[in-house]
Amino acid sequence: MKKNLRILIVEDSENDALLLLRELRKGGYEPVFKRVETEKAMAEAIENDTWDIIISDYSMPRFNGLDALETSQRYDMDIPFIVVSGTIGEDIAVATMKAGAHDYFLKDNLTRLVPAIDRELHDAEIRRAHKLSLEKLRRSERIVSSSTDMMALLDVNFVYLFANDAYLKAFGKTSDQLMGNTVSELYGEDVFNTVIKPRADRCLKGNKVHYEDWFEFPVYGKRYMDIAYSPYFRENNEIEGFVVIARDISESKQAEKEKKAIEAQLHHSQQLESIGNLAGGIAHDFNNILSSVIGYTELAIDDAEKGTPLEDNLQEVYTAGKRARDLVRQILAFARQSDEEIKPIQVATIVNEVLKFIRSSIPTSIEIKQNIESGSLIMGNATQVHQILMNLFTNAAHAMEGEGGILELSLKDVVMDSGVNREKLDLKPGGYIEIKVSDTGVGIAPEIIGSIFDPYFTTKGPGKGTGMGLATVLGIVERYGGKISVDSKPGQGTLFTIYLPITKKHQEHRPYQSELLPKGKGRILFVDDEAPIAKMGAQVLERLGYTVSIRTSSLEALELFRSKPNDFDLVITDMTMPNMGGDELAAELMRIRSDIPVILCTGYSKKISDESAAQIGIKAFAYKPVVKADLAKIVRKVLDEVKGIAHA
Repeated sequence: MKKNLRILIVEDSENDALLLLRELRKGGYEPVFKRVETEKAMAEAIENDTWDIIISDYSMPRFNGLDALETSQRYDMDIPFIVVSGTIGEDIAVATMKAGAHDYFLKDNLTRLVPAIDRELHDAEIRRAHKLSLEKLRRSERIVSSSTDMMALLDVNFVYLFANDAYLKAFGKTSDQLMGNTVSELYGEDVFNTVIKPRADRCLKGNKVHYEDWFEFPVYGKRYMDIAYSPYFRENNEIEGFVVIARDISESKQAEKEKKAIEAQLHHSQQLESIGNLAGGIAHDFNNILSSVIGYTELAIDDAEKGTPLEDNLQEVYTAGKRARDLVRQILAFARQSDEEIKPIQVATIVNEVLKFIRSSIPTSIEIKQNIESGSLIMGNATQVHQILMNLFTNAAHAMEGEGGILELSLKDVVMDSGVNREKLDLKPGGYIEIKVSDTGVGIAPEIIGSIFDPYFTTKGPGKGTGMGLATVLGIVERYGGKISVDSKPGQGTLFTIYLPITKKHQEHRPYQSELLPKGKGRILFVDDEAPIAKMGAQVLERLGYTVSIRTSSLEALELFRSKPNDFDLVITDMTMPNMGGDELAAELMRIRSDIPVILCTGYSKKISDESAAQIGIKAFAYKPVVKADLAKIVRKVLDEVKGIAHA
């Protein structure tokens, strides 16, 4: 709801006046205004109407801002006077303020306008209250009661004499409950002595009201007040008591908090994007290395005598290579660069990995205890489970960073039947993994424990948390069909308990086997700027029956194809190469010969996806490292499709 504002504008430029009005409307005011540009017109406006504030340009053809200020001062009315100018110098600005102006600023900085008016209107209200005696204020009770601000009167001993309806409602009191009581009885002795009285005492210095004596004050949980104390005096200048003016700033505080949280989240997202870009570059290079490791290991296993130590050692290398491949995929998923695949995963394995990491990153004064009794699997994503555990462990460590303590984790299987526990947690019957993470830290206060899973809620200081950690944990747990609960006692620690449904599906950990792979005939051009990969790819394909030509330069591959476009049945190309990428090479090849099938491989690329590859005309798209079995099936499928042979 917009606030009415009667404003007298002393300005020779109609356009500049309209800019002021537009800024006021943006700031929540509905101005009733009059624009004048001469001393006579200004005097008539003051005599004939009442104004809340005067805003004056400094440089005008007929008189300047100082003249306008003197005109307003002749009428001895306490109206805030603000000077604006396009070219005001420092000397003139200082002289204007000394003459009695309340504020000044340049026209190219109108963002200061609304805050300045807010401040001056409230200060003027305090000054007006200051000038009234207690009797006058009581006789003006109707006016005070209708004020949008919360107002109260205190005697010199801080005893309530009067409070308007807005004040009573804000503090949940009736007039009978408040009158005759002291401020300390409403707020408490500690708050009164340490916060309120020192500021009220400062107001007495020089019998002046200072804007800086406004202060933020929390009341009743999450509500905030902006409160000011101003003394008022008897005719002999002896202090008679205090005027209290309060504003509820809870909404603006919440908006400010959310803004900061969003800014922190944006910064966090930008950090993740940077991490993702770095991870993507590492993934491309690492997957090229893994292509060679896995590919040559497969070739060596085929040649090794079965059942020998050599064959067993090669199987270990192959298994390690596949684990490294999965790790790269997890890194990309964590950096939000790949789809989050849901599959059977063993929680205990991830717990052990996270515990090793957290041990190296938290103070040695924190002891870690673990009790892992479950080897069960859940349907989930390893990166997301990693994220759950890291959030809980990090929060636990934060709660103990001062004095140290014990971080304890337990993992066990439980069965939820028709008992009270299942009904309380609202879980379906069945088997669950129970994860408990506890600490002996400071604990969580009862008044905020219900808010800890809310987005952007955090008790950490600036730069230490975005308030999204536990909200993210809750979201993941509930997507998995689980539940999370918290129990905490201030000064004794906190316990988080998570239940995740167990799956009967199994993880796939298959050793390399020389299976019967689809073979074929055909001439293939294999292009990769990594010579070991090109050589390995040729060996694999030749063992499957194909004739292979390799090139380690996309430009050389294009030149070869241009000279003999009908000598090839298929092209397999890497995506990221110097001079010309795989997608560009594919487009050039298809310009030469539109029916040439192309398979595009990459260790990682943000530039192309399955959909964009299909639009170019690429027949298949595969991520490195591509194992022998996958390569055999992809090649056979593409060549058969060209011949019109359907695959199941």
